[in-house]
This record gives sequence, C-alpha cells and structure tokens, in this order.
Amino acid sequence: MKQNLKNMSGVPIRSWCQDPGPLTMTQAENLARHPRIFSHVALMPDCHPGYGMPIGGVAAFRDAVVPNAVGVDIGCGMCALATDSKGKPDKTLLQHMIARIQKRIPTGFNRHKSAQHWDGLEEYREKLSRKPGWMGKESLLIAAQSLGTLGGGNHFIEIQVDREDRVWAMIHSGSRNLGKTIAEYYHREALKQNRKETIVLPSEDLAFLDVHCAKGKDYIRDMSFALAFAGENRRRMMHTLKAILADTLGCGFENEVNIHHNYAAEETHFGYRVWVHRKGATAAHKGIRGIIPGSMGSPSYIVEGLGNPDSFCSCAHGAGRVMGRNEACRKLDAADVARSMQGIVHGDFPKIRKGPLKGMYDFGEAPGAYKDIDTVMACQSDLVTVLTRLQPLAVVKG
Repeated sequence: MKQNLKNMSGVPIRSWCQDPGPLTMTQAENLARHPRIFSHVALMPDCHPGYGMPIGGVAAFRDAVVPNAVGVDIGCGMCALATDSKGKPDKTLLQHMIARIQKRIPTGFNRHKSAQHWDGLEEYREKLSRKPGWMGKESLLIAAQSLGTLGGGNHFIEIQVDREDRVWAMIHSGSRNLGKTIAEYYHREALKQNRKETIVLPSEDLAFLDVHCAKGKDYIRDMSFALAFAGENRRRMMHTLKAILADTLGCGFENEVNIHHNYAAEETHFGYRVWVHRKGATAAHKGIRGIIPGSMGSPSYIVEGLGNPDSFCSCAHGAGRVMGRNEACRKLDAADVARSMQGIVHGDFPKIRKGPLKGMYDFGEAPGAYKDIDTVMACQSDLVTVLTRLQPLAVVKG
C-alpha cells in the first residue's frame, strides 16, 4: 500500500495515506529537509495536519529530539482488555455502567480533589539535581491530582464487543497537562538554541535539541517521565473500569495492552541508532500487539505488527481526522450524526457556549469528522495483521 511521493529536496517521503492533502504534504516536506532527518519520512494512513509535524507521521532523527515531532500530549495512547463475559449487555445495563464510570473517573478539565500517590512521582523528584524550567510551584501537585482521569478532546472510554460477543473495555488518554507543559517549554528552549547556533530550519515548528547537550538530555528525561505518567494514568482508569465491569458482569479479564502513540525512542533502523518520533503513530514491531481505535461510532482493532522497515515499524494510531473541529461543527448534520451513533449508548453532544460558533452543536468528535476506519485498515495491510475487530456499545467522551 506504500507510495513514494514526489519531493524536490530532502529525503524521500513514503506514504500509506491515500490523500495526504496540501498542508500535510507541506509539513512532510519540511520534515524531509530537516538538518537531522534520517533515511525518509513515513506517513501513516490516518495522517492529517498537526503542529509542525503531521499527526500520523513517523520520522527518525540523528542524535536529535524534536519536541513538536512528539507533540504536546506526550504519551497519549491506548489501553484495552478483554473480559470473559459473552453476550451484549442490554441498554439499561450499559447506561448503568456508563453512569458509574462517569461518577468515578473525572473527565474534561476535572481532576481528583486530592493528590494520588504514585511512586513514579517520588522517583522522578529524586532524579532532579535542579528544578526544570517548565515546573511551576504546583505542577507536580496538579499532575498527582490528574492521575486516573480521562481529559478531554478525543479521549474516551468505551465498552465494546468482539465478533464472538465477548465484552471488551478500551481507554484513550495521555499525560494530561503535564505533557503539554513539558512539550511547550522544550520547544521554546530548542528554538532558542537553534537560533543561537544559526541553524537553518525548514520550519521553526521543527526546532530540535541535540541528545548529547544538557537540554536534550533533560527533554529525554522529562519526556520519559511523562510517558510513565501517561501509562500509569491509563492503568489506573482501567483498574477502576475493571472493578465496575466485574461488579456488573461478574467477569474476569485477560489480554490487557497499554501503549503510547505520541513519543520518541532510540531504535536501530537500517543499521543505525536513531531517534524515531511517532506523532499519532503506533509502534508495529514484528509480533507486538497494538490498538487502533476508530471514531466514537465505528469499530476499533487489536492488531499485531509486521515489522515493516519502510514505516520504521509503525502503523496508524486511529481513524484520523478528515475535518477540523470547527469545520465539523459547521458542516455535519444533526440527523446524520444521530444515525451514525444509532445503537450506541452515549451522552448528548453539547452546544458551543462562546465564540463564532456559539449555539451550534459541538460535533468535533462525531464519526463524520473522521476518516473511515476500515479504509485506513485496508491501507496498512502490509504494516499490521488484524487480530480482533471491536464494535462499540457505549462510550464516555472527555
């Protein structure tokens, strides 16, 4: 499914995306001309414009980390598990489960009233010889209060069922405000350092830090902390979700997967050690399991990686947007949205309270705002093997 796209300068661009679009291509071409880029740029089938680097993009850099090529929600990712409960719960039972989830797991900007204990916070503090520049007086307190919370935007909790009518649970969330604070600080530091060294960048949004310099080492340390935080955040929510499911369905659990799709990691590709940045992209090393969610009204997939070197052993992280949030609010029809969510237990779409779209329904997360997940999956048959197809029964959005 790979296609080699024309690129007048820089390394090649290899795309699994049917129609990347002009802005996505501009960002991909900027990546291809980056002074530290390695081998080629890979675009996954869910690719769409991001900030600096496309979401659904994969790029490897020589001895460099690019904060905006990881993104602001460091460690955003997925967690899923299967139950041993067979048979679709009825609507009343699903509504009961959703109500209990909403009562126990804060969503949106909400967080726990008290700090949640996590050894990882103490371990991180012990590593610090000095206070990082991003860290305010209450940064770690807010982080501790945010553990086990969903956040907003496209983050979700779903109850699903596979082809054998076995019930599954799935969570999409990240590092909350912690990752955003870290990312924005280090991008500013990278830009300052690149300007000082008069480094010519194809876009200032792609400012980088050398991994051997102090700030580069600090970013890797703090990114790793945010990754651990995000993984723990999903683990805690899944722990709560398991308790609710066990109490409601009397079930046991198996096959839990917890993965990131916004991160950078040092890996070996084509015989070289490089820093692979996956921004809205899932690792698909040979034999490892991954999770590719659809939109809130469409199927999700549990997959196994094929280890395709041309994608830097990566695949899509979801359906990918076909419309921006504001565009979706303007263009999507309420009746069509209702039909796309038929049979799925969910909350009402809220109305926008302020700004130029005030009074309109917020359809930024409606199914019509996303690409068709089955088309996305078909485009990456050389990247992953599908293990399980999951149909949504009920959803909680952030």
